[in-house]
Amino acid sequence: MTAPAPRDQFRPADHPNDHFLLTTIVGAYPKPTWHNRARELFEDSTNDFGRSEWKQAKDDAARLVTAEHERAGIDVVTDGEMRRNEMVEYFAERIEGYEFNGLVKVWGHNYFDKPSVRREVEYGDSWLVDEYEFTSEVASGPVKVPITGPYTLATWCFNEVYEDDAALAADLAELVNAEIRTLVDAGARYIQIDEAALATTPEDYAIVGECLETVVEDLPEDVYIGLHVCYGDYSRIYPEILEFPVDEFDLELNNDDYGQLEVFKEPTFTKNLGFGVVDVHTAEIETVEEIKANIERGLEVVPPERLTISPDCGLKLLPRDVAYGKMENMVQAAREIEAELDEGTLGVPGISIDD
Repeated sequence: MTAPAPRDQFRPADHPNDHFLLTTIVGAYPKPTWHNRARELFEDSTNDFGRSEWKQAKDDAARLVTAEHERAGIDVVTDGEMRRNEMVEYFAERIEGYEFNGLVKVWGHNYFDKPSVRREVEYGDSWLVDEYEFTSEVASGPVKVPITGPYTLATWCFNEVYEDDAALAADLAELVNAEIRTLVDAGARYIQIDEAALATTPEDYAIVGECLETVVEDLPEDVYIGLHVCYGDYSRIYPEILEFPVDEFDLELNNDDYGQLEVFKEPTFTKNLGFGVVDVHTAEIETVEEIKANIERGLEVVPPERLTISPDCGLKLLPRDVAYGKMENMVQAAREIEAELDEGTLGVPGISIDD
C-alpha cells in the first residue's frame, strides 16, 4: 500500500467539501480553573493532595479540552498542553543536564523558571509519549504533538557548559530527534516544532536550519512536520527558511493585521502554510465573516490544498469560553470557504480554484 501524502492523511473520510482546509490548534489552551487549583494543592506540602490526585486532575483536564477541540470541529487536535507548565521549563525538567535557579519575570505578571545547563545534555525517559497516547485514546481523530525546538531550548536558558548556543542547540537537536522517533513509534504523525525564538534572533536562521536537519533525520515519509515561528520580522528569515526540511510553516501573521503578508509572495512560498486567522491577544471573538476574510488573505499566498487554518498562536491567556468561540467560528469559516471554492464563487488573485 502506498503511504498517503503527509497532509492528506488528516482529511476526514466524511469531509463534506471537495476542497479541504485543514484546521488545527497551535498548542497551549486555557486551563480550567480547577486544574490550576489542583496544581496549587499538589505543590503545597501542607496538605495531602498527592501525586495520584494531581495526575487525575491533569487527565481530566486533557480529556475535557480534547473533547472541546473536537466539539468545535477541529480536524487535528491537541490536549491543550494540560500537562505542561511552560514551553521550555517543562522540557528542561525532563532533559538531563538542566538545573533550575528560580523565577525570572518575563512580562506583566508572568514568570518563567529559567533553567541553566550545568552539564552536557542527555536523553533519558520519553518526554511526551504518555501525553500523546492518552490524547489519542480519548480523541476520535488525529492528534498533533507540539514540541519545543532545540534552538529555543538552547537560547532560553543559561548556558554554563557549551562553547556557544549553537553547540548546545546541536546536542539538543539530537535529543529532540530521539523523542520524535519515539513518538512516531507510538503512532504520532503530526509533529509541530516550536521555535519561538527564531523570529526574534533572525541572524541565527542557519543554526535553526542545521538543527532541523538533525531533528527530522530517519523519520518516515508519512510524518508531517510543522514549524511554528512566533511573531517577529519575517522578512529577515525569508526566503531562506524555505530550505528548512519541514512540510509546513505556521506563522503569526494576524498579529499585525497581515502587514507582513507581502513578504511571502515573492519569491513564491513553496511550503504548506499554517495561517493564523484569529487574534490570540484579544478577548473579542471574531465573527465568521471576519475570519473568512482572513482566510482569503492566506489564499493569496498558497492554494487551498496547502493552507492550514489555526489561531495565530496558543490561546492559553484567554478565557476558555472566548477560546472556544474563536475555534468554533474558525472552523465554520473554513467550511464555508471550502464550499465557496467548490461552487466556484470565491475568486482569489493568483489562485486557481480548479486545483
